[in-house]
Order: sequence, then structure tokens, then C-alpha cells
Amino acid sequence: MTLIEIGKLLRSSLDAFVVGCRVSQLDSLEYGALVRADLSDGLQVFGLISNIAIEDDGLVRQLAMTEGIPPEVLADNRVNRSVPLEISVLATGYRQGGHIFHLLPPRPPLSLDAIYLCSQQELREFTSAGRFGYFRHVLRQDDLPAGELLAAHLRQASAAHAASGNPAWVAAAVQELITLLRGDYARLMDVLGALGEVY
Repeated sequence: MTLIEIGKLLRSSLDAFVVGCRVSQLDSLEYGALVRADLSDGLQVFGLISNIAIEDDGLVRQLAMTEGIPPEVLADNRVNRSVPLEISVLATGYRQGGHIFHLLPPRPPLSLDAIYLCSQQELREFTSAGRFGYFRHVLRQDDLPAGELLAAHLRQASAAHAASGNPAWVAAAVQELITLLRGDYARLMDVLGALGEVY
């Protein structure tokens, strides 16, 4: 299995972490993708990419005001310079002792820990463990577009499950979301509306 390192951890808490990433890695990243951090003693912390932000700096501000920026200047700025690129990750569970738990991890990753993009196999393992308990981590976030994040994630996870002969996974996932949100009609319509754009 090829490991794809997306960056190094900048800051973290039990429920979220932020990763510094190179622009060259941007093509391998996708909103809603499952990533993991490998901690000591075999603990792995999983999370969903919940935001990708390209920060500005002094040079970018100056270049943005310039007319007719030559292509080589753009390429130099994007390739040779360290463009401030931050990936926000919502913690959704962990693996310890060979078991996956859809709970907050016992401890957060440490600064400069490597963060990896999960393989299709890891995505299937994580999403089929338990009964979609990690959905509650997404749904309790008031500052995230839960419908958009879940739609992006379910599109990727359902493709991974369908490729392994389990196309029914997505129907079970949507049914669980309906059950979880049955008392919150507005939020349920928001989530189903976002899912309707995908399916």
C-alpha cells in the first residue's frame, strides 16, 4: 500500500486538527476525504477534510494588484515558494489495538506529525466499522456545512464500497442520517438536498 503524505500537523485538539500542506499535494486532496495521523504505540487518529484554505501573504497581495502577471512568475510563486496552504480536519474516530472506534481519540496528534490520505481499503474499513457513529461528529458542528461535507464524503465512500462489491452501503448510510435527523427537519432537508446533488 502506497502512503500519500499530505502534510505535517500544525495544531490540534481532540476534535480537530490543522495540517500544513505543499501546493504540489493539492491535486491529491479532496474535500470530505478520510485522512489519518499515526501516533505512538499504534494509535491512529482518523478525520475528514473539512476545509482547504490558501492563505495570502505580502507577496501574493502585491502580485494580485499587478496587471498581466507573467506565467513564469505565477509558476514560481506556486511551485518554488511556500504558499500558506492549510487543511482543516474534523476528527471522526481512531484505531487502537486493531479495533476502530467512532469516538474522539484518547489524545490528539502532535505538532509535525505526518498526516496521510487513507487508502480505499482504509476508507472501507473505517466507514463499515460500527453503525455510522462518526456521523454525529459531523452533525454536531454548527460552524461547518454538514450537508456538503457529508455529501462529499459519502460520494467517495460509496465509490470505495461499490468497487469492492458493496453498493448497498450508501443506502444504509443515508437511512442512518435520516434516523439521526428525524427530529430536525430543517437540517435533514439541508443534508438530503446536498446528497441529492450527488445521487
